[in-house]
Amino acid sequence: MPHKRQAASRRKWSAEVTETSDALTLEKSVFNKTPTQIAESLKRSAERSRRRKSSPFRSAMSMLTFYINRAGRNLSASRRRKLEAAKTKLREKFHRPAKS
Repeated sequence: MPHKRQAASRRKWSAEVTETSDALTLEKSVFNKTPTQIAESLKRSAERSRRRKSSPFRSAMSMLTFYINRAGRNLSASRRRKLEAAKTKLREKFHRPAKS
């Protein structure tokens, strides 16, 4: 069983990555918005970034997936659905085919 301090540092690590990503500069509270607003914000951030190593689409999708898998692993079902819907919106914004 991890110590309380270790658990806190793990949470801090994922929150820090989300807030201070080296690839994207995210708007404040971006993941608390509507799916469309999340997608638009991530697209804007990815296209403006000069530090990313991948395409804007891949960087934006990567950050959203990271948030869902790590920083948001204790998400409620409704919040997870909202973030999954943001993935669909992000694909639309970048004119990518829907994932089947």
